[in-house]
Amino acid sequence: MSPRHKRVTGDERCVAVREVLSRVGDKWSVQVIVLLGEGTKRFTELKRAIEGISQRMLTLTLRALERDGLVTRTVYPDVPLRVDYVLTPLGRTLLAPVETIAAWAQDHRQEIQRARDAFDERAAATRARRRVLR
Repeated sequence: MSPRHKRVTGDERCVAVREVLSRVGDKWSVQVIVLLGEGTKRFTELKRAIEGISQRMLTLTLRALERDGLVTRTVYPDVPLRVDYVLTPLGRTLLAPVETIAAWAQDHRQEIQRARDAFDERAAATRARRRVLR
């Protein structure tokens, strides 16, 4: 087998999938990717558009996405300093799967909430029975 056709083990596949999912599966990265799917955004535009994200968390998220080659950061020496973010071609390939997952989550949100409520009720009943048996 040539070095270009290295055999990938199941463990290596799992690590690769886990690494990618941990990056693109967190709640902030998904929102940033979807927003940048609309086009180039400034840091402040992203900050205003993502409810609840701190400046530090947005900075860390953008840095991680840039490190993974999904986002490009461009600094303009204007006063005040202007920084733009845009999806790379690789980042654009991720947009459709992320949007599909986001749409699925939105479509099934109520069903998931009903399942959670039913589970929590069963768990509470089980805890109550255990307390009675003690």
